[in-house]
Amino acid sequence: MKVFLDANILVSVLNKEFPLFNHTARILSLAGQSHFHFYTSPICLAIAFYFASKKVSESKAKEKIFLLCKHVSIADADQRGVEKALSNKKINDLEDGFEYYAAERVDCSVILTENKEDFYFSEIEVLNSSEFIANKI
Repeated sequence: MKVFLDANILVSVLNKEFPLFNHTARILSLAGQSHFHFYTSPICLAIAFYFASKKVSESKAKEKIFLLCKHVSIADADQRGVEKALSNKKINDLEDGFEYYAAERVDCSVILTENKEDFYFSEIEVLNSSEFIANKI
């Protein structure tokens, strides 16, 4: 199963934000199993880096992102995806549109986010971390 990780999932893991961390860390621990393949985008990594660097130093935040990238693949936000996001009249927040089309490009079957309402336009299944644990593990 290919799962796209939204920035808020990454932030919760990098910053150990409780109580969400209990779910998100458990989910990311599945990265080594062949049944799950996790993706994120450069935009999500940049957002996660920003919030991690506010909690720890920039160098420590880079180390955390580097470690994370060993377990998560990067879904590119290419020109076609950007154009789709810009032309989709249902999408109000371009960041979410870019993330959505990055997930679509690599055939993710789930978008994992704590802000499900951000992906109201999604044709890909959208779950929060507790729903993912209950329904997919």
